[in-house]
Amino acid sequence: MVKSFPDKKNSPTRSLPPADSRERVSEFLRTLQDHICQGLEALDGEGTFQEDSWVRDEGGGGRSRVMKGGGVFEQGGVNFSEIWGKDLPPSILVQRPEAAGHGFYATGTSMVLHPRNPYIPTVHLNYRYFEAGPVWWFGGGIDLTPYYPFLEDVVHFHQTLKAACDRHHPEYYPNFKQWCDEYFYLKHRKETRGVGGIFFDYQDGFGKLYRGPDPDGPAATHSNTVGELEARSWEEIFAFIQDCGNAFLPAYVPIAERRRHTEWGDRERQFQLYRRGRYVEFNLVYDRGTIFGLQTNGRIESILMSLPPMVRWEYNYQPEAGSREAQLYETFLKPQDWLNWKTED
Repeated sequence: MVKSFPDKKNSPTRSLPPADSRERVSEFLRTLQDHICQGLEALDGEGTFQEDSWVRDEGGGGRSRVMKGGGVFEQGGVNFSEIWGKDLPPSILVQRPEAAGHGFYATGTSMVLHPRNPYIPTVHLNYRYFEAGPVWWFGGGIDLTPYYPFLEDVVHFHQTLKAACDRHHPEYYPNFKQWCDEYFYLKHRKETRGVGGIFFDYQDGFGKLYRGPDPDGPAATHSNTVGELEARSWEEIFAFIQDCGNAFLPAYVPIAERRRHTEWGDRERQFQLYRRGRYVEFNLVYDRGTIFGLQTNGRIESILMSLPPMVRWEYNYQPEAGSREAQLYETFLKPQDWLNWKTED
């Protein structure tokens, strides 16, 4: 029997997760890590993932898998972790103060891939689950960061994610796409990190879809227009997460296969290294997964696995007018309705 408890803000009764929620989510995320690693090794053709298992003294542990010097990937990591403890990190209490006084459990699979060829985009994925007493939610997403973008690649990526979302609710993709544009935004640069994807957090099946910090942004506006959705169960949200995780390889592998043999030289390499600097800036300043890991005394090598192996900064860089580099800034680093564009370059 599923337990429930009253919600003071929303009169409907909220369901608690099933008794085996942690085991089921953990098993799926481990399997997702295995599935992604197998697919990426097949794509790369040369590199293999080396696993490093670790234990957290306060409770929990994980499996970090890293590929270095592959045929496609200069460096990439696919991590699984599950941790638990008594003291909630400040970043959680700010968002969900009702979790105070409870021990917590958190698990997730995260991935960042840094290809060698500048024409293959960097990609990031993270899906996670959190419990603290009666409080639970799923979060995560996936986003694409090209250096030399192709419209057909961007459209394919978003179409694949939209298909996964649409199997569960027609409002998921339009809201989570805009939330992704909002989240992966470097405020100090006034530009998005890449061409987006989907992002969501605090999904517990109740209330409005958007639970982010900008009440006046496009994602919040869309969410307010839609209003509160009908209650969705833990099982329904978990099924959505599974479809999102399993959509990664179909979304990314065709892009990497299409661009892996594109010729490149020093100009493209230097631009790639320069743009990788944005990845470092975002992950160290804004990324909530990084902040959560540091606040919970996570394994530092696993937390910073997302950083690129080589990077450079250049003072006051300006792309040449009319160049492919300028096109990135002028078109692809601004939120766009990619699925209503034509696919011809």
